[in-house]
Amino acid sequence: MLRLTMPALLLAVAGCATKPPANPENLCEIFREKPKWHEAALKMQARWGAPVQVPMAMMYQESSFKHDALPPRYYFLGFIPWGRVSTAYGYAQAKDETWADYKREAGGWGAARDDFADALDFMGWYMQKSQRVNGTSKWDAYGQYLNYHEGWGGYRNRSYDAKPWLKNVSQKVQARASVFGAQYRSCEQELARGGWFW
Repeated sequence: MLRLTMPALLLAVAGCATKPPANPENLCEIFREKPKWHEAALKMQARWGAPVQVPMAMMYQESSFKHDALPPRYYFLGFIPWGRVSTAYGYAQAKDETWADYKREAGGWGAARDDFADALDFMGWYMQKSQRVNGTSKWDAYGQYLNYHEGWGGYRNRSYDAKPWLKNVSQKVQARASVFGAQYRSCEQELARGGWFW
């Protein structure tokens, strides 16, 4: 009987580990609920110098913190599912080619797009390169998201100028990063102490 229930228990635990946070609008609540995510965010910050709130705001926009998020499908003749609009996958919606570059340069071959720590580290790596290649500050959530969406070449060529909808989305990311930043400043010391355990 025990052998039959153990796999079910392991699946339940795994499901809890990948479930999106209950309150994705509040960065303090996210990290209180998922302390391992806070640890990953601090490691990303130490490694890449990116403020925690910026990649978290970008991730909220990209996947709503869903580990297995996928882009929309193409539909042949308007109703027959026919592949995906891109190869993006996971928390960070990283595409195959860019993820392969990250693994080769910084992430190691075991990195996975549906692992939160790996996905957040990928975003820190991408932001570092956006600063190096295009001079975009890591604190500039608006510009960083445009780099992220359009690629470094697209950003340099201002491809986003033809996409007013994308500029609107980038403004939302900037606004969310500002809110997340204010929230995080209010609980950063508590989280550092592990105060939610007491």
